[in-house]
Amino acid sequence: MSNEVLLDAGAVSRCRRRVHLEHDPAMREVPLAPPDPAAQQRIADASAHREAIVQRLMEATGPDATWVKIPRDLPAAERVQLTEEAFAAEARYVWGALLPVDRAGHRRGGSELLVHTGDGYVPVLVVRHRITDRGAGAPTTVMTDLDPANRLPDPARKVRSQPRDQMRLAHLYRMLEALGKHEGHRAVGGVIGLDADVVVWHDLSAATWPGGRSALTEYQSRFVDRLAIASAAAEGEEPLAEPSRVLECRRCPWWPTCEVVLTETRDVSLVVRGEDAMELRRAGVSTVDKLAALDPADEPPPMNWTGGTFADAIILARAWLADLTMVRKVDRVEVPRGDVEVDVDMESFGDSGAYLWGSLLTGADIGMEQGYRAFATWEPLPTADEARSFAEFWAWFTEVRERTLAAGLTFRAYCYNALAENRWLFGSADRFGEYPGVPKKAEIASFVDSEEWIDLFRSVTDQFLCSQGKGLKVIAPVAGFDWRDPEAGGEASMRWYRDAVGMDGGLPDAAQRERLLRYNEDDVLATHALRNWMTDHAQTSVPYMNDL
Repeated sequence: MSNEVLLDAGAVSRCRRRVHLEHDPAMREVPLAPPDPAAQQRIADASAHREAIVQRLMEATGPDATWVKIPRDLPAAERVQLTEEAFAAEARYVWGALLPVDRAGHRRGGSELLVHTGDGYVPVLVVRHRITDRGAGAPTTVMTDLDPANRLPDPARKVRSQPRDQMRLAHLYRMLEALGKHEGHRAVGGVIGLDADVVVWHDLSAATWPGGRSALTEYQSRFVDRLAIASAAAEGEEPLAEPSRVLECRRCPWWPTCEVVLTETRDVSLVVRGEDAMELRRAGVSTVDKLAALDPADEPPPMNWTGGTFADAIILARAWLADLTMVRKVDRVEVPRGDVEVDVDMESFGDSGAYLWGSLLTGADIGMEQGYRAFATWEPLPTADEARSFAEFWAWFTEVRERTLAAGLTFRAYCYNALAENRWLFGSADRFGEYPGVPKKAEIASFVDSEEWIDLFRSVTDQFLCSQGKGLKVIAPVAGFDWRDPEAGGEASMRWYRDAVGMDGGLPDAAQRERLLRYNEDDVLATHALRNWMTDHAQTSVPYMNDL
């Protein structure tokens, strides 16, 4: 059955076109994008996280608990056989289960953990992302309590939206149901996340999705759609999903294939977001050329538009055709400036913490050394030493502000996309509030809400249309700035950090520490160059949108 269609849980969350390509026999010899080292590292990290969790669980449940641990590196047939043997023995805990293929339902998949509750098995996922936020109401048990009957609303946590987790749980529930191994009186599944302190239990039949749908209802709708796409592809029929640029494309191995088609057809998704591209196609505007030919002054066709204004989309299309990275939306570009200025860039390692606060002091002389300065911890995150480095940064930063005020001068600090910096400003105050020198959240809030804190990403968004995206690595080169390291980027810095702190068992690499410091210095120099360019040159070097 070479064209047999079997879908894993990920199919219902993937791009529809990717599902087609994965099941089209004609695409089997097409070369894919090379593996992303950062993605491979995330896979390795997730594997290490799972192994640490199972060891903790096995120790906590005691020697009398019946555990079956199935190695993930065994051939699939052996893993399935061991899973079936565990079912026959009614093992309490089955780790690394690979379920028998559900050919009638066209499903395949496995679960990190299956827990027998007396009425059947419930799936428990182990994931390396956060599954709760501060709040209240998340149905949880402590991590070592794997009985969903004991779940209670957590007064300190709310469920963080992770749709893929729920879709995977729904997929596993349907597979267990097909085997007759599911819990018969409730559809429930658990997730253990990065913090590894609780299990969040999801009621898959509850109306928790938009429109009053349950996770099972949403899953079924998506599954039917993806199955139709995959089946048509497998039979060589007319594709049910055409390429369209979406957020997922950035990390998709099939992107080189789709990019060629989209560029050749000058598809409208090259300049507008995925949802809006679908709306435009329905209105007969399928190419960048057709969008650019519209009049921004005219009323747009009736559609559910989500990204910016329709007139801006037309100008973006014209900029793309003219090979312009940026065009001005405003008659005059302005950036708030101060007598004393500090550019700030923070480096974090996933959700584990912020290990480096880099700063560039320029402007009037206030008796402090100007130039780049870094505040870092090189102990592997998470570490209490992060509190020390952050406290030192905040003390220095506060002194700059106080000296500026005492001299009767104005102060401004700049970053690019304050969401990241603000997250770890508040997060550091929240986690290390008892450490000497770490400010209270109220002090952070007072600064963040003041006119002293300038988000250059917002300044760019408000004053320019950007046809190639608004990332600093895209915009700063327009201002004449280039990074010294040809591999500079957030994903690459994750790899450098692992080596810099010896995270994978090797000795800490001093050269990679220097590389990170140089990369961070270039980031603050980039924001410095960008705001100077916006002040002095953007007015004359960037075309005005109404002139296109």
